[in-house]
Amino acid sequence: MSRIGKKIIEIPANVQVRLDGNLIFVKGPKGELKQELHPSIRVNMDANTLNVTVENAEDHRQNALWGLFRSIINNMVVGVVSGYEKKLEINGIGYKANLSGRNLILNVGYSHPVEFALPEGINCTVEKNIVTLNGSDKQVVGEVAAQIRRVRKPEPYLGKGIKYLEEVIRRKAGKTATKSA
Repeated sequence: MSRIGKKIIEIPANVQVRLDGNLIFVKGPKGELKQELHPSIRVNMDANTLNVTVENAEDHRQNALWGLFRSIINNMVVGVVSGYEKKLEINGIGYKANLSGRNLILNVGYSHPVEFALPEGINCTVEKNIVTLNGSDKQVVGEVAAQIRRVRKPEPYLGKGIKYLEEVIRRKAGKTATKSA
């Protein structure tokens, strides 16, 4: 049986959860999220708790889905209450980022600035060389951060590029000139 799936999800007082067939809606102070559930997943709602179950707990595939959907629903509840945040750091001489409306303008060593359109539900702030992304949907925040990082991945020799703030880049030694005697 799934250990993660068995955990009960506590619903805070300022969060509303609604089940509609195989859709679950979670609404809170930071926004509203919805998720389609797999047909073998069952969600039981009490006064202020959610319990996720499956049809057949002996099936390994359903056990994996049980833990997955419990985590997704818990992330939805946490997201509408406190939200999620990812920070990206831009390293390199002349590398910078600017915010223009809902577009993030990246100058990262190409002959032209790269314009990245931010999706709905994602807020962005830029301070010096740090880009901060905020949103209520954990998956969307992570995907947008990964797409921005893909514009110019950090390279191992000088460390130039866009990286996550807590990411450690393994540096390689460059070529060394041979000493002539």
